[in-house]
Amino acid sequence: MRETLDVVIIGAGPAGLAAAVYTGRARLNTLILEKGMPGGQILLTDLVENYPGFPEGVVPFQLMDNFRKHAEKFGAKIETDEVKKIQKQDDLWHVLGVKEEYPTRAVIIATGSVYRKLGLPGEAKLTGRGVSFCATCDGAFFRDKEVAVVGGGDNALTEALFLTKFCRAVKVIHRRDQFRGVKILQERILLTKRLKFCGILSSRRFQERTGSNP
Repeated sequence: MRETLDVVIIGAGPAGLAAAVYTGRARLNTLILEKGMPGGQILLTDLVENYPGFPEGVVPFQLMDNFRKHAEKFGAKIETDEVKKIQKQDDLWHVLGVKEEYPTRAVIIATGSVYRKLGLPGEAKLTGRGVSFCATCDGAFFRDKEVAVVGGGDNALTEALFLTKFCRAVKVIHRRDQFRGVKILQERILLTKRLKFCGILSSRRFQERTGSNP
C-alpha cells in the first residue's frame, strides 16, 4: 500500500487537471488517477473555440497538454490506474485501483461524462459498424457518404459541422422545434450547404417511430 496522500483526484480531464493545479499550489501531496489518456473527452474534438485566451481556437491536445504541465509544475503526479472502489477506514479514504490501493485524506471525483445513447434496437450491435459517437474519431470512414446526426445541442451541431468536411450530405435529426446549441453553431448550420435539417420529430412521434425516449 502506498504512502498516505493529501488528495487523490480520479480523472485527468479538464476538471481533474484544473483541481490538481489548485491542490498542488496549496502544497498538498496530490495524485491524479486516470484509466486512459490524460485530457478526457475533449481530445475527441478537432478544435476548441470557446476557451478564454485563444481567439483563433486551440487544438485540444495542446490545451490539455498545457493543463497537464501546469498541474505537474505544482507537484501533482499522474498515474494510470482504474479505480474500482472507495472506502473509509478510520480517518482516511482508501481508493482501490486495479493496480494498487491509495490511502488519502481527501478524494476529488472528476470522472467526466459518457456518451448518451438512443436505446434503439440494433444500436449496440452496429456501434463501430455504421453507428458512431465521435465524428472526429470516425468521420473519415464516412467519406463521400450520406450520414445523419441525432440531436440539437452543442455536441450534435459541432459533430454535424465537422462531418461536412468528409461526407456528401449530413442530415440533422432533432425532435424539438428549435436547436438547443449556442447561436453561433445554429448560424453555421443554416449556412452550410451540405447540411440538411430533416424536420422536427415531436417526443410523441419519436417514441411512436422508434419505441425509445432518449
